[in-house]
Amino acid sequence: MSSASDRSWKRNLLLVIALLVGLGAGQVRAEEPVMKDGGTEPGKVYLGMRAGFAPLTQQLTEGTSTAVGSLVNFQAMYSLNNWLLIGMMLEWERHSVNIERPDIDLGHQDTVSVLPTVELRPVRFGPITPYVNMSFGVNVNSFGEARNIATISPSNTFAWRLGWGADWMITKQFALNGEMAYKRNDGHATVGGVRVDDWNASSFGFLFGVKMFF
Repeated sequence: MSSASDRSWKRNLLLVIALLVGLGAGQVRAEEPVMKDGGTEPGKVYLGMRAGFAPLTQQLTEGTSTAVGSLVNFQAMYSLNNWLLIGMMLEWERHSVNIERPDIDLGHQDTVSVLPTVELRPVRFGPITPYVNMSFGVNVNSFGEARNIATISPSNTFAWRLGWGADWMITKQFALNGEMAYKRNDGHATVGGVRVDDWNASSFGFLFGVKMFF
């Protein structure tokens, strides 16, 4: 009896997978991957929610090691025409920081980036729309000490972000999204009352998520 139920469950699962594959193939056939000029429509509002990870592009400061950080990004954009959008990003990033020798956990640095953004969507390939965006804003940095060694206060910094990615349209209002981006976050920190000028938390981010179109 158990064996028959197991076979029935597997058969139903295969039917569901086959149905999903068929629906996906039908969508690809319905929208041929032909290149079209312009990757958006005037007056569209885009809302994006993405998450991912971000390694630093270099050592945070001398004598420290930094783990790959968590990354969360929210985006709201408005299309001015068929290829140009303007809007805003809000991004949060966290990295744990250790002293290398001896190995001591210092705590973690948090960065909240407020990023006015311009985005270009020059072409569309069927359901896939590649894009590139650029942002200028501010990185609001803070540090949470793991132990009472010294108070660490990183400075807020000028933020410059360059991103590129693609949307894969599932419906007319919903898309899957992947994006890579470099973000500049180079400043100084005050450690135990002493200023450290070499404090660079610039990172390279990898984001995956969804977008809604209105």
